[in-house]
Amino acid sequence: MRELARWSFRHRRTVVLLWLLALISLSGISRAVGTAYSDNFTLPDTESTRALQILQAAAPKEAGDTEQVVFATSGGATVTDPQIRSRIESMLHEMRSVPHVTDVTSPFDAAGAGQISKDKTVAFAVVALDTQAQNVSTADARKLVDTATAAAGPGLQVAVSGQVAESVNQPSLGGSGFGILAAGIVLFLVFGSLLAAALPLVSAIVSLTTALGLIGLVTHVLKMPDFSSELVLLIGLGVGVDYALFIVSRHRQGLLAGREVEPSVVTALDTSGRAVLFAGIIVCIALLGMFALGISFLYGLAVAASIGVLFTMLASITLLPAMLGFLGMKVLSRKQRARLREPASDGSAAREGFWSRWAREVERHSLAWGAVALAVIVTLALPFFSLRLGSSDQGNDPKGTTTREAYDLLARGFGPGFNGPLEVTAVLHGPADEAALHRVAAAIHAQPDVAGVTPPAVIPTKSGARVAVFGVYPMSAPQDAATTDLITRIRTDVVPQAVQGSTLHVYVGGITAIFADFAHVLTAKLPLFIGVVVALSFLLLAIVFRSLLVPLTAAAMNLLSVAAAFGILTAVFQWGWLGSVFGVSRTGPVESFLPVMMFAILFGLSMDYEVFLVMRIHEEWLRTGDNREAVRRGLAVTGRTITAAAVIMVLVFGSFVLGGQRIIKEFGLGLAAAILVDALIIRSALVPALMLRFGRANWWFPSWLDRVLPRVHVEPEDLDELDEEAAPGGSLPVRETV
Repeated sequence: MRELARWSFRHRRTVVLLWLLALISLSGISRAVGTAYSDNFTLPDTESTRALQILQAAAPKEAGDTEQVVFATSGGATVTDPQIRSRIESMLHEMRSVPHVTDVTSPFDAAGAGQISKDKTVAFAVVALDTQAQNVSTADARKLVDTATAAAGPGLQVAVSGQVAESVNQPSLGGSGFGILAAGIVLFLVFGSLLAAALPLVSAIVSLTTALGLIGLVTHVLKMPDFSSELVLLIGLGVGVDYALFIVSRHRQGLLAGREVEPSVVTALDTSGRAVLFAGIIVCIALLGMFALGISFLYGLAVAASIGVLFTMLASITLLPAMLGFLGMKVLSRKQRARLREPASDGSAAREGFWSRWAREVERHSLAWGAVALAVIVTLALPFFSLRLGSSDQGNDPKGTTTREAYDLLARGFGPGFNGPLEVTAVLHGPADEAALHRVAAAIHAQPDVAGVTPPAVIPTKSGARVAVFGVYPMSAPQDAATTDLITRIRTDVVPQAVQGSTLHVYVGGITAIFADFAHVLTAKLPLFIGVVVALSFLLLAIVFRSLLVPLTAAAMNLLSVAAAFGILTAVFQWGWLGSVFGVSRTGPVESFLPVMMFAILFGLSMDYEVFLVMRIHEEWLRTGDNREAVRRGLAVTGRTITAAAVIMVLVFGSFVLGGQRIIKEFGLGLAAAILVDALIIRSALVPALMLRFGRANWWFPSWLDRVLPRVHVEPEDLDELDEEAAPGGSLPVRETV
């Protein structure tokens, strides 16, 4: 690490030019080639997947996505009025020539007789495509929506619902600009220098822009959801600023201790830079661990987020020392530079700052403060036990989008369940199966929470068998628990009873059922994923710190912070607490893939703070051999920096709550809440309290395990260099402000 730091410092012009070249070339190529973001919900061995496979085998062109074009009249007009009807039919005729469209069921056809509301003010047409939504380009999706909405005009409103229409909605980056500005203000307050405050932001922005260019190219090879870039920006801004902040802070400490610029940069990279490298590797491992789940939808997210973290980490250990070389002593404030020019003090004027006093307070009352911190975290985590996973429907889309308008119109004219019809599929081998199919349709229609059932459509196959398909409209919205319960009841009770005495196999599919199966699969695999990530992190920390209690404590604390975050998410998005504050207009489930993604991200980010805190404590332990002194001094030295880093990350993550997409709101609030809890409660009180109570046992490590495991160090190569940063008498000098 020292060699890399020296090379980056001494060849700073080369390093900056290389980064600029990478940024310009990757961004330019990505812009020229374009991106291919797409959602891919392929789930292995689920009923909804088998239903889709049967349709694709029987009639590939009829097994694609279906969209709904919704019409609503105003001013006393109805959709059956000749002028309104003529405009609708003309548009539907044009719709048949749109790419990927294979069939359009008009509300004025015999097959669409049930597609006009009772008061005739709302109607919808069903548009069948020859492929799944993720295979439809953005340009073709835009053409479909534009063709439909072109019929809108006086007295007629037109909107489109479905996954293809969803891809046309422009993703919102929330208040990312506000988050960057707020982070800059905090950095300036921490450093007292505009140039120093700009360094972490410049490092994060350059690395993220470069990463997004590469991710755009990777979308042509690996499918990534359309919100991947937003997620990368959300994670990368927080992580990138944090990594740079820790290195710049350590460098400033070295300068204030009297070091020259180059040795100070080298020492900062040899200490905090090692921690950045180790923490970044843990984040990437946690993210890439999602490949173990076997769900292709998560692969793209994992790779995109890992690329973002990797580039911010690389920028922190290469670009940042180069920029520090250009700034020299200007990384300090004017007052600090003036103070360094004054005659050296004997230390008698040194006074303790807040974090030194807080460290002594925790040292004196470790049991009390540990109990208070644990009580707060447990209280925040309690709603977690009521967590319900699912997929939010298009009724949560931002107002003004075509999908939100279509949702509201369908709910008004027919009921919310018409926004997510189920698709029942069966293979018919003879008259007995056909009779059983009619019994199934009648039994489903008789369910009290079913609004309607479409007549079965029969598709002949090359094998001689026939495939039958019919739609089921629930009474409840796609995201409601009642709809999930209906799917389960149809599969486990209604269908088995109706097909008795026949060879008919019936499968409940459709996008709503796919999302329900998606939630079920992820919930079932979540414990294994958590166990793998925790075990790997435990092993890495044990190797680094040569301790069993330190990694065990870290794992437990990280699980607590994740539980607190999901408790807050459950209260806000599922229960509606403070919903108006966070722009949550409808309560509903937490996104089914959020626990996996957030656990991977939060476990990695929480580990950042653990590494930065414990690394400094470990340094002091190796230097003094006194556990109480090591914990107290480690907390005093890192407390302000960790808190400042957490405030910045909370501001960046929290700014995404200002965006319109529910998924991004959930990510923003969950990450911000977890970081706040982790930095202000866990790392500032609970972890130090526990380490004080454990005493020398923190550093116990079986000799046989010490011989077996490899040695990896995050502490600097020369601990003697750190003595000059330690304050006389165990306190911190007044000039140490970060």
